[in-house]
Amino acid sequence: MPTYLWKGKNRYGDAVQGERTADSTEDLSRVLQREQIQVASIAPVRGGLKIGRLGEKVKAKELAIYSRQLAVLIDAELPIIQSLRILAEQTRNKYFKKVITSVGEDVEAGTSLNQAKRRFPKVFDDLFCNLVASGEQSGALDIMLKRLADYIEKTVKLRGQVKQAMIYPVAIISFALIVAVFLLWKVIPVFSGIFSELGAELPGITKAVVALSGFIQSYIVYMVLGLVAGIFLFRAYRRTGPGRWSVDRFMLRVPAIGKLLTKVGISRVTRTLSTLLAGGVSMLECLKITSSTAGNVVLEKAVMDARRQVAEGRSLTEAFQSTGRFPFMMTQMVKVGEETGTLDQMLGKLADFYDDEVSASVAAMMSLLEPVMMIFVGGIVGGLILSMYLPIFSLMAQIQ
Repeated sequence: MPTYLWKGKNRYGDAVQGERTADSTEDLSRVLQREQIQVASIAPVRGGLKIGRLGEKVKAKELAIYSRQLAVLIDAELPIIQSLRILAEQTRNKYFKKVITSVGEDVEAGTSLNQAKRRFPKVFDDLFCNLVASGEQSGALDIMLKRLADYIEKTVKLRGQVKQAMIYPVAIISFALIVAVFLLWKVIPVFSGIFSELGAELPGITKAVVALSGFIQSYIVYMVLGLVAGIFLFRAYRRTGPGRWSVDRFMLRVPAIGKLLTKVGISRVTRTLSTLLAGGVSMLECLKITSSTAGNVVLEKAVMDARRQVAEGRSLTEAFQSTGRFPFMMTQMVKVGEETGTLDQMLGKLADFYDDEVSASVAAMMSLLEPVMMIFVGGIVGGLILSMYLPIFSLMAQIQ
């Protein structure tokens, strides 16, 4: 999205300005008008916000700590400007310190807290800014910040469980392949030379391993370059629309992994929607923000399809059911929440349920993967060693 510099007056008549990302100037103007800002000018910023360079990153854990500490300070009835100064002084992340200081300066100049934060969309996303805006309007900013901290902490925990499930098998397989390539590249040729000198008759498996060793010795450089190029090309393809769609759809179809990713996506959707609804954000805006947190383009599209149907007047339950992407239990809980007026609470319970499901799935997957990975690594390394020992046994039989 392009970045725009806007200027105008807030509902108190004070001059305010800031930088914000949007699809177009018309979209930004509508957003600012909803925030009761009288827009004077909107101009594109060349190059956009310089955010995301090396060292300029705020971790989710840091953002959670910041939210919780700011909530405590506001609950203690400290002025926002003083609270931001305190947090800026004790923040170790130099870039985050600059961001908090800049937000404090904007607030001191008359800008609302959520407007000041919107200047840094890579640090404070739409969900964060919308809940802060809701808290400012309702006078419950400390409560909204506590909800944000809880949301971020649970999201970080969920992300860690997924990484554990995904990284462990990849790390083990990579280690096994590196060991195997090293043996074929440096160790096997030594044995091959000895067998040639002794004139040993090689079994079929040994001949295959020796041939593979010769291939790796000849093309190891090209294999490494090809691997690096393949990784870069895949990442570039993954960033494209069709690439992201095909990869995400494939991942959902992978046995075990697909079910886990579906549960993770539903957990994110329900928790984000619950947090936003509890914060008083409108349903259509909730669904728009929620779609970007699903983590999978297939589920994102399902949420946006549901949003279009809600905009046409259908209930959220009917909209979710029509997409065919959400489980029966979820749609039934949403239906109960809509009928009883406790939709945010039902969605929160659903998120907790799917968090527990993800934890159980990860634990079961890890317990299954450990012996499988052991057998896989042992099979590769043991097979290579056995292929080298078979000719030795043959030579010993000939000597006897």
